Amino acid sequence: MTSILIQNATIVNEGRSFTGDLLIKDEFISAIRSPGQVKTLSGTRSIDATGLLLLPGIIDDQVHFREPGLTHKGDIFSETKAAAAGGITSFMDMPNTVPQTVTIEALNEKFRIASEKSVINYSFYIGATNENVEEVMKTDPSDVCGLKIFMGSSTGSMLVDNEKVLRMLFKKAAIPIAAHCEDESIIRKNLEIYKKKYGDNIPVNMHPLIRSREACFKSSSFAVNLAKEYNTRLHILHLSTADEMKLFSNDLPLEEKKITGEVCVHHLWFNDSDYESLGAKIKWNPAIKTRFDRDSLINGLKNNIIDVVATDHAPHTSEEKSNSYLKAPSGGPLVQHSLVAMLELWHRKIFSIEKIVEKMCHNPAILFNITGRGFIREGYKADLCLVDPDDPWTVSKKNILYKCGWSPFEGTTFKSKVVRTIVNGTIVFDNGLLNEEYRGQRLKFER
Repeated sequence: MTSILIQNATIVNEGRSFTGDLLIKDEFISAIRSPGQVKTLSGTRSIDATGLLLLPGIIDDQVHFREPGLTHKGDIFSETKAAAAGGITSFMDMPNTVPQTVTIEALNEKFRIASEKSVINYSFYIGATNENVEEVMKTDPSDVCGLKIFMGSSTGSMLVDNEKVLRMLFKKAAIPIAAHCEDESIIRKNLEIYKKKYGDNIPVNMHPLIRSREACFKSSSFAVNLAKEYNTRLHILHLSTADEMKLFSNDLPLEEKKITGEVCVHHLWFNDSDYESLGAKIKWNPAIKTRFDRDSLINGLKNNIIDVVATDHAPHTSEEKSNSYLKAPSGGPLVQHSLVAMLELWHRKIFSIEKIVEKMCHNPAILFNITGRGFIREGYKADLCLVDPDDPWTVSKKNILYKCGWSPFEGTTFKSKVVRTIVNGTIVFDNGLLNEEYRGQRLKFER
């Protein structure tokens, strides 16, 4: 048995912050006590966490780690190392890889790859198409995080635009539906307008006008109405507009909600004025929109209209991103910097530290019914993150771990720094050093 004692940490968990000691035995949290009250055996490693925050490990419910088939952009080994350096201990990966994850065979292959390459815990969505309803129904609810439906096209062609198929999926799905919502007809109409105006030289700041607020609201409204009609467990990903806040409520505890929403870090941080300096580096789908939209998303998160914060981590190479608007792909790398970016908003007094932990750790575990993770509780897996809240550092190419080698945060100075990340009781990231030999575990779901 291996054991680690973390002493004098400021533990942030379940709505409160307090000073305490935490004992890890093998993979599990064994004890949480007041300072000096934990008894240990000889051979226990002690970590003095005075002045440090001890958080549950971040659970990121939306990433694109690009394996298989797109590994020149990123792969499970490279991106999970970056995630570990950012305090993330578990991820859920999207199906628009090559081949697409739209069969049980392809899904099982991704689980196999992760078991050999991932340094943190993992799960994978199965993807829906217009043709694979019966295949989707074969998934084991206890083994698979969810069903991804592209109700708007993005990177990779997985658009589900057959209403009969959508209704069947919403009616029959035994696992949560995670939906990308942008109305394709509106986007195509807008794109033609701007092509006529600019030809092939559309400015990148037109992106939120092409993939417009109306496109998001129309598609999200349709998804919500379907979910209400069929009593479906629906989770709408990467909300980006003020209008969409009308579709959600905060009148029930998360455990009882059937319709939930996610916001991504980039939609809380950037706004459309940033296209001038960052260009296609902040080209995402859905698009980053106005300050008004960003502020509405922030308020929605504060008021529990929005339930989860994630990254939509989606790396592309610098060469790909440097193309003209029509050729530059959407998406960007975020997992290494998502927690410190959110903590920067805490330093700015926009969010409380307890709210950040709720939205990035507790709520993903509740929403997806993850077994034994997401909280600092005795008997839970020891997925933990130690953060120094007052150790400023600046993002640069020298410290970026993404395979693509760039970040939209380059040049940004963050006040907080991730010191250690612990996965299943094993220290995977330790003051800049990565344990590249450790492998994470497959997430399980209580469904």
